[in-house]
Amino acid sequence: MNENIEFIIEPSGSWVRIPWRELLHYRDLLYILVRRDFVSRYKQTILGPIWFIIQPLFYTVVFTFVFKKMAGFSTGGMPGVLFYYSGMLAWQYFSQCMNGTSTTFVANAGLFGKVYFPRLVVPISVIISNMLAYVLQFATFLCFFIYYNWFHPSGAIIHPNASLLFLPLVILWTACLGLGVGLWMSALTAKYRDFVHVAGFLTQLWMFSTLPLFRDPEGINAEYQWVLAANPVCSIVQWYRAAFLGLGTVDPVAMSISVGVTAFLLITGVLIFSRVEKTFIDTV
Repeated sequence: MNENIEFIIEPSGSWVRIPWRELLHYRDLLYILVRRDFVSRYKQTILGPIWFIIQPLFYTVVFTFVFKKMAGFSTGGMPGVLFYYSGMLAWQYFSQCMNGTSTTFVANAGLFGKVYFPRLVVPISVIISNMLAYVLQFATFLCFFIYYNWFHPSGAIIHPNASLLFLPLVILWTACLGLGVGLWMSALTAKYRDFVHVAGFLTQLWMFSTLPLFRDPEGINAEYQWVLAANPVCSIVQWYRAAFLGLGTVDPVAMSISVGVTAFLLITGVLIFSRVEKTFIDTV
């Protein structure tokens, strides 16, 4: 038996080579990274995972007071808690995925420089760990949903529909959008450190440009409807409102544009990420 076996690992020069088989082979590492992300995020905190729930609740309370009570924005006749929390449910998962993956190279440079494994494992682990936070936030939303639907004095004002069956696909859609944008940001951050600061600014700007988060889109002037179509998160937020609350409808054209933009960002994000990972260790 010849024991002089050598394994040579060298980067591929192709832009389109994605190590899908290696991702499956490193599934144990994926599990470890998911557990690390979830546990370390709130390790040595008093409230622990409850922080996952506090943030969307805080936004819901602030939006209800500022936009509904003070500004008088329409919520389509829905209680402010349900209207704003349903929107934040979609936005929080997207923003957490985008921000969590945007610093992949910078935050894991020490790990990447020591051992080889498919670099895509790290951003994918962020997507999955944020799914655990989403589950907690979704459970909180269901509590409000049940209360207003069956126990609130005003009676049944909520009309969910059969499109709820597509919830897993919408979650996947949201994850792909957050991953695609995050991969672009991580690739840019590896070369230009300014994007570390831009990421936070971009998140805030994106949130305030997602108009359905703050008001019923039916009241938005027709001349600004293009903003809703250009922003893929708008269609996701509107789907949540239509599916869970029976509020408004989702324009099929706007949804098709949103899905197309998501697919473009994800595919190009994976390609640029795979390209940058071959040389980033020299610049980080």
